[in-house]
Amino acid sequence: MMRKLIFILVLGMVNEFNSQIKVEEALKTFKEKYPQEKIHLLFDKKNYLTGENIWFKAIVFEGYNPSTISTNLFVELYDQNKTQITKTFVPLLNGKGGGSISLPETLKENVYYIRAYTTWMTNFSEDFQLIRPIEVYNPSSPEKLVKDSLSAWHAEAYPESGTFIEGIPTKFAVRLRSKGFTPSKWSGYVVDTEKPDTKMISFDGFDENVGAFELTPQNGKKYRVIVFDSNGAKQSIDLPDVAVSGVHLQVKSNSEAVAFTLTGKNLSASQGYKIIGTMDNQLVYKAIAAKISGQTLSIPADRLVNGILQISIFDDHENLLVQRLCFVQHELLKIKKPELQSLSLSESPRASNSFSITKDDSESDYSVLVMDGNAQSSEDDNNLLSTLWLTGDIKSNISSPARYFDKNSNGEALDALLISEKWKRFDWKMLTLGNFPMIKNKPENYISYKGKVSVLGNPAPNADLNLVFSTTDKSPSTAFHQVKTDDKGFFSLNGLVFEDVLKVSYQLNSEQKIPKEQVQVIFQPNFDFIPYKGNMPESRYLLTKRDANEKLPDEIAGYVTNKNIQKTLREKVTDIEEVKLTGQKKNLTKTLNATLSSSLFRSGNEVVFDFVNDNNNVASVNILQWLQGRVAGLDIQSQGGNYVPMLRGSRVGIYVDEMPADAGYISSISVADIAMVKVIKGYFAGGFGGGNGAIAIYTRRGGMTGSANSNQPSMLKKISLKGYPKDTPFINPDYSNEEFRKIPKDARSVLYWNPFLEIQREPAKVQFYNNDEARNYRIIIMGYDKNSYMPVYYNEVVK
Repeated sequence: MMRKLIFILVLGMVNEFNSQIKVEEALKTFKEKYPQEKIHLLFDKKNYLTGENIWFKAIVFEGYNPSTISTNLFVELYDQNKTQITKTFVPLLNGKGGGSISLPETLKENVYYIRAYTTWMTNFSEDFQLIRPIEVYNPSSPEKLVKDSLSAWHAEAYPESGTFIEGIPTKFAVRLRSKGFTPSKWSGYVVDTEKPDTKMISFDGFDENVGAFELTPQNGKKYRVIVFDSNGAKQSIDLPDVAVSGVHLQVKSNSEAVAFTLTGKNLSASQGYKIIGTMDNQLVYKAIAAKISGQTLSIPADRLVNGILQISIFDDHENLLVQRLCFVQHELLKIKKPELQSLSLSESPRASNSFSITKDDSESDYSVLVMDGNAQSSEDDNNLLSTLWLTGDIKSNISSPARYFDKNSNGEALDALLISEKWKRFDWKMLTLGNFPMIKNKPENYISYKGKVSVLGNPAPNADLNLVFSTTDKSPSTAFHQVKTDDKGFFSLNGLVFEDVLKVSYQLNSEQKIPKEQVQVIFQPNFDFIPYKGNMPESRYLLTKRDANEKLPDEIAGYVTNKNIQKTLREKVTDIEEVKLTGQKKNLTKTLNATLSSSLFRSGNEVVFDFVNDNNNVASVNILQWLQGRVAGLDIQSQGGNYVPMLRGSRVGIYVDEMPADAGYISSISVADIAMVKVIKGYFAGGFGGGNGAIAIYTRRGGMTGSANSNQPSMLKKISLKGYPKDTPFINPDYSNEEFRKIPKDARSVLYWNPFLEIQREPAKVQFYNNDEARNYRIIIMGYDKNSYMPVYYNEVVK
C-alpha cells in the first residue's frame, strides 16, 4: 500500500470551519468503498496481420499497487463502428493475468480497438477502462492504412491552477491536440493585443503534446498566444481576461519536496483556508491557513510515492477555490530493475542465446519479452510506467506518454502537461454533497455459477446434491463436491478456475431414492461481458485505395513473412507432438499387450485396441458393435438378437481373457470393464489349429486407471459448464530439434514470449533462438515488487 503522509499544519489563528471534516470524510468514504482500478496490457508486438494471434499480459492496479479486487479480466476486440469482433476473459491472480485473442482472417485492413476492463470498473466512468488502438494489416484488402497527415492541430492555453490575476506571475501550459498527429517541432510567442507585432515572450514546444511560458499580467490588458509549426500552420489563442481578485496556486516539485505558494488579491473576508493534498484518492497532506499571504510551504517528497499529487484549496465553507496537479519526485523514479546475469548472445543466424534473471523473493513471476532489436513494441508509446503513473488516471489523448518516464525524460514537460489536466476520478462537489457512485456490478470470485435443483419441475428446497466434476483436458481429473440448496432450491458454485469445459454429473442425495430422470439441475453463470456504451476513439489513420500492383512496404512484407513462419512453427510443433504421442501410445500399448495376452494369443497379423492408454470414446453398449468398420474385412452381423463377428465371410471365435465365449455373453460385459481388444486375422496358436482368426477381449485388472474411463457414459446425469477460453500457446522454436531446422526463412520479430516466468526459487534462465538477421535484442521484463511497492521494469536493447 502507499506510504501515507498525513501532514497537518496550522498556519496562524483560525476559527473552526463550519463543516471542518466534511471534505476529509467524503474522501475517506470514496477511497474505502469505491477503490479505483486501472489496467496495463503488454502485447507480444505492436501491430498485427489478419489471422494472427494477439498475446497479452495484464497487470491490474488499484492505485499504485496490484489489485486484489477483481479476479477476472474481460478483453474485447471492436472495429471503428463499435462492432464486436471477438472476446475472451482470463483469471487474475494478485492483479495479474494473461491470454490471447485471435484476429479473423477475413478482417479488412484498418485500426481496431482492444477494450479491457473488470466488472468492478464498470461501476465508474468508462473513460478509465482501457481502450487500445491496434493497427491490423491485410495485403489483400482493397484499402490500406496511412497516417492522417491532413487533420489540423489546434492549441489551448491553461493558466496554472486555472487563475490569471493582475500582478501575479503565472505559468501557462500550451497543449496541442489533433485527430491525427501533432507536430514534434513547434513554437509560440505572446503579444499584447494592442501591439500585435511586438513579441513579449517566445517559447518552443517541449514535445508534440505541450509547451510552457510565464507571464505577469497587467489589469486592463488582453493577451494572445500565436502558435506555429515548421510547415507554416498557425493558430492564435486569446488568453483569459485578467482578473483583479482571486487566489493563485504555484507549485514546484523537485527531488526534495513539493513546494507550493498561495497568493491572492482583493480577497473577501474568510475565516480560513483548507489545503488538501491527495494521491490515489486518499489524503496525504492537510494544512489550515488563517490567510493567504504568499508564504511558500513544502511537502517532504521522501514521505510520498511517485505519482500524481493533487493540491486543492478550499475556503471556510469548503468551496473549492483552485487546484493543481503535479508529479512527485520525477527526478527519482523508484523502479526496480531486474539484474541480468550470464548474458550469452550471438549474432549468428538461429543461434542459441540465453541470460538469467536474479531470483526475487518478493514476486512469483515476471513477464519476459525478447524481440529483434529493430522491432516495434507495444511499450514504445505507453508502457507500464506511464500507465501506472499517468495514463491510467489521466484519460485525455497524450502522444507517446512513455517518454515522460524514460532516462532522458523532461520533468518540465510533464509538469506543463499536468497543468493542462484535471483529476477526474472524483469531483469534490459531488463528494461533499454525498453523491457517490452507484454500485451495480460487484466483483466476481473467478468463475461462479448459480444452480437450481428441481424435481418434476418443482424446486427442491434444503436438498443435498452430490456433484462430480470431470475435466476434459489431456490430463483428466475428477473431483467430488456436495452442496445444499436453500429454501427455494438454489445453490452457488464460487471460485472455479478451469479452461474450456467442465463436465458435471449430479445426483440428488435423498432417502426417498428419487429416480434421476425426475431430477433437473440448471446452471446460470454469475459473470458476463458488459456492453460498452461510449464510442471508439477517433483513429489517427486514414484508409486509401490500394494499387493492386504496388509493392508491399518492408514493414508489412515482414509481417506476412512472420505470419507464415508462425504457421510453419505450429505445424512443426503439431508434428513433433503427434510423433511423441504416437510413440508413447505405441510403447504403452505394446506393454499392455505383453502383460495381458499369452504367447498363444499373439500374431504378426493382429489389430490391437487399447482402452487403458488410448481414449477411444466408446459410446456403444456392445463392444462387437463398436468394432464395426474399424478393422478391414471384419463384419459384425446381427443373428438371433446377438452380434456375430465375420471375417472375410467366415465366423470367428470370441475369447474373453483367452477363454472361449459366445456372443450372448459378450453383450453382458460393460464396455467400461474392457482393457484391450485384439482382432487376430488367420492362424494363431490359441485357436488350436483354426485358421479363421479370433476376437480376444481382455477385461480390466486392478490398477488400470488409464484415460479410457474418463469419457465413459455415467449412470449419473451430466451437464457442461463453460470455463475460461482455452489459451493458444505461444511457440518459441527450438532449433536443436531437426524439425524446426527445416524452416526455410526465419524473420520473427518476437524471439521469446513468456508472461509467467517463475523467478522465486532460483535464478530464472531465459533461452531463445535468433532469427536469420537479428544483431541486437530488445529485452522487456515486467513485474511488481510487493515488498518495496515498486514496479519492476526493464526495457533495453542489448548486443
